[in-house]
Amino acid sequence: MQPRETDRPALPRTLGWGIGLAASTAVISGIAVYVNAIGVKQVPDAALYTTLKNGVAAVLLIGILLATPRARAAVPRLSGRQWLGLGAIGVLGGSIPFLLFFTGLTMASAPSAAFIHKTLFIWVALLAVPLLAERLGWTQIVALAALLGSQILIRPPTGVTWGGGETLIALATLLWACEVIVARRLLRSIPSSVGAAGRMGIGFVVLVGYLVVTGRAGMIAELGAVQWAWALMTGLLLAGYVATWYAALRRAPATVVTAVLVAAAPITATLSALESGSLPGAAPMGGYLLALAAVAVLAWAAWRGRSADALTA
Repeated sequence: MQPRETDRPALPRTLGWGIGLAASTAVISGIAVYVNAIGVKQVPDAALYTTLKNGVAAVLLIGILLATPRARAAVPRLSGRQWLGLGAIGVLGGSIPFLLFFTGLTMASAPSAAFIHKTLFIWVALLAVPLLAERLGWTQIVALAALLGSQILIRPPTGVTWGGGETLIALATLLWACEVIVARRLLRSIPSSVGAAGRMGIGFVVLVGYLVVTGRAGMIAELGAVQWAWALMTGLLLAGYVATWYAALRRAPATVVTAVLVAAAPITATLSALESGSLPGAAPMGGYLLALAAVAVLAWAAWRGRSADALTA
């Protein structure tokens, strides 16, 4: 019996495609970090800014879902357990961590915030081994250690302190790590476009509720055309980020996907260097090169073991 057209994946469900999509996510992330650093200054409240760009991303991703026959047909067939999983990634990834992170940023020192958030790949690796049965050999462990070392070179933890803001950022990072684990399991049985739309759509509802409860919803009416333009642009980048990230998680191990995302840092640094006209110092430059090398080793190790870990096409 020939498979129905709606049963055929739009992209091959292979490890190679997963790594490639993760690399695309890293490129989008590198651009988004640079753009968001400017955009967040254009809106008077960080929570409002986050809600607006997340809302734009949610609308775009839901539109993609509705325009994709295979994904659209999968929605009515979702089980109660799968709906629960969508709710979990909406809360764990698409809403609460954003509020914790941006609230923490107003309280924490910049070095502390940056360093804590960059440890996401470590927490994902620690959770993926027992919860997803992902294997880490010595090659992967050394590469992950090198990746952590690269972050220390790029942004030395000098002046790192610990307080309420750092605690909120750490909680946000841990929630995002938990989201990766839940999403990886869920995406084994649903299209990535369904997961991406659910993550941002449910998360947006939670964020709007937060604005209403805190009395900030009225600020939306005060925004001008320039502020809306920034929300639209950053929301478009966020939609691309989530779409490619979830497509990568459906095809490749969570540890590899999260580690590849670290390659976004050199992209952001390149854009910043083009703007300022000056290159990073020797230590950060060495960190960027070390990060790219570590990511390449992790991707190679995953590719080498693809016969054991590859998903069924």
